[in-house]
Amino acid sequence: MNPKNVGVIENPDGYGKVGNPVCGDLMEIYIKVKDDIITDIKFKTFGCGSAIATSSMVTELAKGQHVDDAIKITRNDVADELDGLPPQKMHCSNLAADALHEAIKDYKKKKK
Repeated sequence: MNPKNVGVIENPDGYGKVGNPVCGDLMEIYIKVKDDIITDIKFKTFGCGSAIATSSMVTELAKGQHVDDAIKITRNDVADELDGLPPQKMHCSNLAADALHEAIKDYKKKKK
């Protein structure tokens, strides 16, 4: 009902975008990183309430984490923190975790 970390980070250190053509959900994650710690994270999601909830939750789980720990956040971690999701909505948590992973991979690629 009250998603956290909604928005865009200008000039992010990492950016991830994933979508599901079947349901039409689209998630974007932006991260700012200092000393390999995610200091700020925002998301934009176009989709159902579950998609927005999982996006918000993944940002809460990742904020303050070392990138090597945050990339280990799984779809089950996201669903568990939300006290479960209906089976037909589990793909939403996949997208949220995948978008985070893409943002971290983008950060690591830029850092090299």
